[in-house]
Amino acid sequence: MSYNLSLYRFSDGELAEPDMDVVRAVLSPVRAGPEKVSDGATEYWIRAADGSEAEVGVYERVISVENPQAGDVWKIVIELTDQLGAGILIPNGTFLCQEEMRAHLPEGMENDSVFVPAITLGAFERAAGPFMDPLT
Repeated sequence: MSYNLSLYRFSDGELAEPDMDVVRAVLSPVRAGPEKVSDGATEYWIRAADGSEAEVGVYERVISVENPQAGDVWKIVIELTDQLGAGILIPNGTFLCQEEMRAHLPEGMENDSVFVPAITLGAFERAAGPFMDPLT
């Protein structure tokens, strides 16, 4: 089964652009192919040291993580999310984000969110629960 995740950052109730300097700093060392720019997106194919992979698309206001495999690639996704100050929309409808983002969420989104001091793999696994395969 494949999973797709979305990474979002909010500022004053609005979606905010991802910081491309942070994206490149986290993803460039683990690129498995060339960075591609097409249709307003920057696409990365990343591979962790254990061989697990994912496709990452960076759009104007969202980052899409497609088909992340079980393994260390999840650590890269979590690092990217944390470094960006973003949150993760999990397939079960939960939005996992840092506590400091609470004040910036759109009205009503707080009810479906889990707030943590930092985005970590453990926090992600707890929030995702049975909806995700084992990650490591």
